[in-house]
Amino acid sequence: MSPTLILSLIAGYFAVLIIIALLTSRGATSESFFVANRNAPWYMVAFAMIGTSLSGVTFISVPGNVYGKSWSYLAVALGFVAGYLVIGTVLLPLYYRLRLVSIYSYLEQRFGYWSYKTGALFFLISRSLGSALRLYLVAGVLQLAVFDSMGVPFYVTVIVSVFFIYLYTFKGGLKTILWTDTFQTLAMLSCVALSIYYMADTLNYSFKQLISSVRESPMSQVYFADFRDDKFFWKQFASGMFITIVMTGLDQDLMQKNLSCRSLGEAQKNLFWFTPVIVGVNILFLTLGVLLYQYAAAKGIDLAHLPQLLNVRGTLDTDKVFPYLATTQFSLAAGVIFILGIIAVTYASADSALTALTTSFCVDFLNIKQYPEARQTRLRQLTHLGWSVVLVVIILIFRALNEQSLIDAVYKAAGFTYGPLLGLFAFGIFTTRRLRERLVLPVCVGGVGLTLLIVSHSVEWLNGYKFGFEILLLNGVLIYLGLLLISRPASRTEAAPILS
Repeated sequence: MSPTLILSLIAGYFAVLIIIALLTSRGATSESFFVANRNAPWYMVAFAMIGTSLSGVTFISVPGNVYGKSWSYLAVALGFVAGYLVIGTVLLPLYYRLRLVSIYSYLEQRFGYWSYKTGALFFLISRSLGSALRLYLVAGVLQLAVFDSMGVPFYVTVIVSVFFIYLYTFKGGLKTILWTDTFQTLAMLSCVALSIYYMADTLNYSFKQLISSVRESPMSQVYFADFRDDKFFWKQFASGMFITIVMTGLDQDLMQKNLSCRSLGEAQKNLFWFTPVIVGVNILFLTLGVLLYQYAAAKGIDLAHLPQLLNVRGTLDTDKVFPYLATTQFSLAAGVIFILGIIAVTYASADSALTALTTSFCVDFLNIKQYPEARQTRLRQLTHLGWSVVLVVIILIFRALNEQSLIDAVYKAAGFTYGPLLGLFAFGIFTTRRLRERLVLPVCVGGVGLTLLIVSHSVEWLNGYKFGFEILLLNGVLIYLGLLLISRPASRTEAAPILS
C-alpha cells in the first residue's frame, strides 16, 4: 500500500467526522457537551458503546495474543456479562436517582470532599493512561505503514492524530461523539467481518470449514485449569467481571454515554442489549486471531523470525502481526479495510475518553456549573486542549518504555489505577460506615503501592502464582480493607448510604 493512498483514506475519513461534528454541534451547550441533553436514543448509545469499549487494543492485541494465550481471553469476555449485570441493576439506578453528571460526585454525597476528589483524581489518571496507550497503538500502525517511509518523526504523527480528535470533539462533546462513534463502530465491525472473509476465502474455507478449522486449532483452547497460570479460566472470568464493573460502571467515559439516555429504563435496555453483542464481537476478534496465524503458515511466513516483528527482547511482538500481514501480505482492498478499521476503533475510543476527561475535570475540579455559559465554554475548550497535550506526552513516554502486548499493558495499568475506585464505591454501597476523610487519599495511594509490591514478588511469595488481570481485584480488596481501618460507625444523625 502506498503512503499516498493511506493518507488519502485518512483525510477522507476525518473529513466525514468533521462534517458530522459540524452538523451535530450547532447550538452546543455544556449540557449537550457533558450528557447530550439527556435525550439520546438507547439503541444509538448501545451501538456507539461498542467502538468505545473495544478500542484499537482489542482490534490488534486480542487477535495477536492467541499466539501465546489461545482463546483464554474469552473467559474475560464471559466475565463481562456478570459485570454488566451488576452495573445495570446496582450502579445505573443509583446514578439516575441522583441525576449525576460526574459519577464521582456520589462519593461526595456518601463520604465527603476528599473521597470525591480522590475518586475523580484516580479516574483522570486511569483514563488518561488507558487512552494514551490505545492511541499509541494506532499512531504506531500509521507510523509503520506511512510516515516512516516519508521521514516523518513519530512525535509528529502523535500530535497530528490527537489534534484531529480535538478538532471534531472540542465543541459538541458527547452530543457529537454519539454520532461519530456510531459511524466508527459500523466501520470497525465491517472491517473485522471483511478481514475474516478475506482470509477464509484465501485459505479456500467454506463457512463450515472456517468454523471447524478454528475449533480444532490448539490456539482456540478456552479453559486452563492451573490456578497459578495467568490464563486460569476462573481467574480470567472474575477479572473480566471486575474489569467491567470498574472500567465501565465506575468510569466517567462509558457511564457518560449511559447517562445521556432519556430514562433509567432506556439506559438499562441499552446495557442489556449491548452485553451479548460485545461478547460476540470479542469472539469475532479471537476467530480473526486464529486465522491470522493459519494464513501466515499457509503462505510460508515465519512470523517469529521476521526482524520487523520482534520486540526488544527478541521475541515475537504479537501486536505487530495483524498490521504487518494486512499492510504487506493482504490484497490492496483488504489492506484498505484494515487501515480504516484500526482508525475507526481507536478514534471511537479516544474521542470519547477525551470528552470524559474534560467533563470530569470541569465538573469535579473546576466546578464549572457556577459560571455563566460563555465562561463555561471557554473553560471547557481550554481543558479539552490541555488533556489533548497530556495524552501526547503520555504516548511519547510509553513509546520509550513499551515491551509488552498492549492488551496486557492496558489491563494491568487499570488494575493499579482503578483499584481505588473499586474500593471506594464498594465501601460506599455495601457499608453504612463513615470515613476519616483526610486519610482517604493516603490509603488509596498506599493500597496501590502494596499491590505493586505483592504482584512484583508473587512468584516467590505465593508458590509460583502469577497475577494477570486480577490485579484489579487484589487492589480493590486491599483498599477496601484500608478504608475499613480508617472508618467509624455512622451516627444516628448521619445519612445512610444511598443504594437506590
